[in-house]
Amino acid sequence: MSEKPAATTWVVYILRCRGGTLYTGITTDPARRLKQHNAGTAARYTRSHRPVKMVYQEDQPGRSEALKREAAIKRLTRAAKLKLIAG
Repeated sequence: MSEKPAATTWVVYILRCRGGTLYTGITTDPARRLKQHNAGTAARYTRSHRPVKMVYQEDQPGRSEALKREAAIKRLTRAAKLKLIAG
């Protein structure tokens, strides 16, 4: 009988980019992903808007939930995203 692998926690995150723009994404390792964004090896958008700073993180139980939450955050207005970041 094979054992089920341990559940992976997915994280939805928001970055504040140079110029004050916001970028939303998902990952299982926020520290690694932030390093990738700042190294220019992650998303095309952040490659030209460095440096970036992680300003918000939200744990999700799975990839599907993280993708749905990412999409919901991306639909928010900038003002609503700033309110979410402020807590």
